[in-house]
This record gives sequence, C-alpha cells and structure tokens, in this order.
Amino acid sequence: MKAITYRAFGAASEVLQLEDLPAPQPQAGEVLVDMVFSGVNPSDVKTRTRGQPGLKGFPWELIIPHSDGSGVISAVGDGVSEDRIGERVWIWNGQFRRSCGTAAQKMALPSEQAVALPDGVSLEVGAVLGIPGLTACFAVFGKGEVQGKTVLVQGGAGTVGILAVQLAKWGGARVIATCGTTGRERVIAAGADAVLDYRAPDLAAQIIAANDGVLVDLVIEVEFGSNIDTDAQVVAENGRIAAYGSAQEMNPSFPFLPLLFKAVTVEIILVYLLTPDERQATIQRLHTALKAGALTCDIQKVYKITEACAAHEAVEAGARQGAVLIQTGVLASS
Repeated sequence: MKAITYRAFGAASEVLQLEDLPAPQPQAGEVLVDMVFSGVNPSDVKTRTRGQPGLKGFPWELIIPHSDGSGVISAVGDGVSEDRIGERVWIWNGQFRRSCGTAAQKMALPSEQAVALPDGVSLEVGAVLGIPGLTACFAVFGKGEVQGKTVLVQGGAGTVGILAVQLAKWGGARVIATCGTTGRERVIAAGADAVLDYRAPDLAAQIIAANDGVLVDLVIEVEFGSNIDTDAQVVAENGRIAAYGSAQEMNPSFPFLPLLFKAVTVEIILVYLLTPDERQATIQRLHTALKAGALTCDIQKVYKITEACAAHEAVEAGARQGAVLIQTGVLASS
C-alpha cells in the first residue's frame, strides 16, 4: 500500500515522503479500513516537528501521520462482527500514541475507533469529525445544555470555532463570535448573532454590549494565553471557560482573583483524552446534529496523496477557510 511517512522530526519538505509499505492486518478486536480521506490538523504538524508529549525521542522506526480520517471497513479481526465489513466510518485518535495513522491507503485500528458514519454524511465530512468535530461538540455541550445561555466563541472562523458556532446555535444559545475581517461573513453564515473583530482594543466592552450588557455563560477559547484577560472580564459568575488551544502564549499569566470572585470553571480540553462515556456522548450529539442538518463542515482543499507536503504547509500557514484533507484512496460512494 502507499503511505505518507516520516522517519525523523523536521520540516514537511525535508521529512515527508510517499512510501510503499506492506498492508497491515487486523488483529483481535481490530478492523481494517480502506482509507479514502485523511484530515490534516495543527496537532499533526506539531507532532511532525516535535513529537507527541510524553513520548521521548523518535519513538518508532517510522510514523504514518494524522489522527483523523474516513474510509470503508474491508476486513475485521477476531471478536469483531463481520457485519461491519462494508461500513463507512470515521476515525478518532488514529495516530495518538501509536506509529500508524490515517495517511495511508489502509489502516488497522481498534474497532471502537472506527465510528459508523450516519447515512447521508459524506466521507469528506467524516474526515473532519475526529479532532475538530469532537473538540467543538465537547466544548459546547460537555458540561450540559446551552439552551437559553450565551456562548462566546473566540476564533469563530477557525475549523473548530465555526463548528462550535453552529453547534451552540443549534443548541439554543445566543452566540457571539470573534474573528478577523476575512472570516466575518462565514461566521455570520454559520449562525452567530454577533461577530466582533478580535483585534478591537475595547473587545470586552463590545462583547458585553452585544449581549445587552449581560456577562456570558460560556467562553470557547482557541487562544487561552492571549485572551484570558478579556475572558475574565466578560464571563459570568459560575461561568465556564473551555480552552482547547493557546499556541500564541503557552505560559500565560493567570488572572486568578477576577476568576475566583466569579467562581469561574476553567477547563482545558484535550479531545484525545475524553473518557469513554464523554466520547460516546459527544459522538452521539455530533451525529444528532449532522442528521438534523445543523452542521456544515467547510473543506478548504482536498490534496492528492502525492501532495502531502503542500497540505501540511497549508495548515502551518493558518488563516484557512476550512479543513485540509488528503485523498489517500479511491472515493467510495458517500
């Protein structure tokens, strides 16, 4: 089979290559997936340059990257029903703490990590559900319903952010989002009630004004370190800040006193480590939203398997208008 690999950490142009490798075989409890799409996320880029936290050095002979993807089950190992053969699936945690991810024509992994796609949901969308979809859904609903509440989505034009806007609106929340000027129309189309420029010097005041002078119940945060002072000003008493990123400032100053006297819950989300119950509930909620037509997953570009370097560089460049996918196999009916 053909697979994208790297054998050392480094720049995409220096380490990514396309190799012919033996196809894996499903072991007990596993399924073999004929991959069609592989999703490229910022975490895949970081893993390629520095590895995964908790793993020292280059831990394997080679790495097939990417945690997200979609395809069709073609074989099963012992203990897995043969009824799963032919099932269209999406993948979560594909390359988390293991060497072989979704950027290959075939992938063997535990059966529970290949989730059946709802009818009518395309394989392209399936390749976006792992990290972006689960992160957005858990950030919005992980601690309960948002009906009648106000949700602030910082970075509403990002891949996770725009899904969070849609999910929060579907859940019955008033949604305020921040983004740059180029993403404004997309965020409005996603359903945000108010869209503000994240660079505004009086952003906190604008957020509160957009909520009729009332503080917000939930903040979904893409840049915790850069935005925590603003978040502390706008979050309500007993509110929650759900942070899934802080790339610009990894060692933030924490305004403890303002948060203390509002009894704010600050939650750091790492979607790889959801508990089984959390993950199952989030998958079910995500599927319900998809079946209801409440969720559109924007795809910026689908690259060929020979264009892996360009796909990684597109993610590194930022300011995307949707997810970046690599087509690794034959497009099955979706």
